[in-house]
Amino acid sequence: MIHTRIDMHEFVARRAALLATMPDNSVALIPAAKEVTRSRDTEYLFCQDKDFYYLSGFHEPDALLVLVKNDPALSMTEAATETVLFCRDKDPEQEVWHGRRVGAEQAEIQFKVDLAYTLDELEQILPMYINGKQTLLFAQGAQAEFDNLVFACLEVLRGGAKQGLSAPNTIVDIRDSIHEMRLIKSDAEIAVMREANVISGNAHKRAMAFAAQGQFEYQVEAEILHEFAANGARAAAYGSIVGGGENATILHYTDNDEVLVDGDLLLIDAGAELSGYAADITRTFPVDGKFNEAQAALYNLVLESQIAAIETIKPGSNFAIANKVANEVLTKGLYELGLLTGELDTLISDKACKKYFIHGLGHWLGLDVHDVGDYQMDENKNQLRSFKAGMVMTIEPGLYIDAEADVDEKWQGLGVRIEDNILVTETGYENLTTTAPKTIADIEAVMAK
Repeated sequence: MIHTRIDMHEFVARRAALLATMPDNSVALIPAAKEVTRSRDTEYLFCQDKDFYYLSGFHEPDALLVLVKNDPALSMTEAATETVLFCRDKDPEQEVWHGRRVGAEQAEIQFKVDLAYTLDELEQILPMYINGKQTLLFAQGAQAEFDNLVFACLEVLRGGAKQGLSAPNTIVDIRDSIHEMRLIKSDAEIAVMREANVISGNAHKRAMAFAAQGQFEYQVEAEILHEFAANGARAAAYGSIVGGGENATILHYTDNDEVLVDGDLLLIDAGAELSGYAADITRTFPVDGKFNEAQAALYNLVLESQIAAIETIKPGSNFAIANKVANEVLTKGLYELGLLTGELDTLISDKACKKYFIHGLGHWLGLDVHDVGDYQMDENKNQLRSFKAGMVMTIEPGLYIDAEADVDEKWQGLGVRIEDNILVTETGYENLTTTAPKTIADIEAVMAK
């Protein structure tokens, strides 16, 4: 169960804002997630559909949110808008096995909807809300089973012309409208994300203090997850990456089952999920607590590029600008270290650092780790969307040198990534990642204790 730290009135306001974007005489359908079976009669920890949660705050599976915008020209007696929730009914026998349910009666009060029905009433009542509407808005293709339900309702309405029934003749994907809203975080959302970052940063700090020769990567992961849960974040926002040595060069390494070795770097990409919101932080540090010369050189280069990219963040800037700065710093640094050769100006214009910097600089962050929102890419895949206050993103440059790369042995098998979570403010930016040590001096000081 998500214990939301956001007041229910904000969810009401979000629904009102979405309704304002809908045409008159329309209905929007936003389904909850379904439970997913892990094996036989056990399920994965439930994760609510984030669009549904964003609009409802409701955390039970199988529910449905219906938003209705009536046409005042067609009826003077109907309310201008209606918000309806379908949810599981109270069931003492099921609840004693699987946990308490809110039930329709309490859902109407607790989640401030106009009406709530049980799921048993869905097939009978849902067509009534779609009937006579000009436009139907829903995320077609997102859930096959829900698609089938919607199209069955439409067939009932299309076959009922003699009974005065009619189906919408326009279907619109609702996701763009919701995702534009989700891209700009409210003060309440930002407060939750700050807290998620504090918890996650402390977990990285704990991992630094704990890691040592002979431990397994999963033991370090356990320390991180313990710190999350002990501070109210029941789950990680994604599968934690704890990669020692050459494993640090695998971008989405999650086996986390190898032993740590002195002299190796350890890359940890881990973030907590708090009240539905994700943190996404990466730190890289030496298992033995001391960077050697090559490790320090590569680490400081990545850190320099990250700081330079973060400094570009402000309203009106964009990812393309931050990328250009980061690529220039990395390319120049790799040239000076002898890892790139040729004419420096040509190397910079060719983005030669991408030989070792093999992923993007960052992404939107929020209810999802790779959060929703258009990047407005041009034909060259430059991300040109202007930053606005309230956007939250990651900035995460990295360098990854394969163990078999044709470079000096001291560079082989080194992987470094540094990732912070950045909020765009009215005047610039705020780095939310404040508790995870980042400079070599700070990391070594933590590991020396």
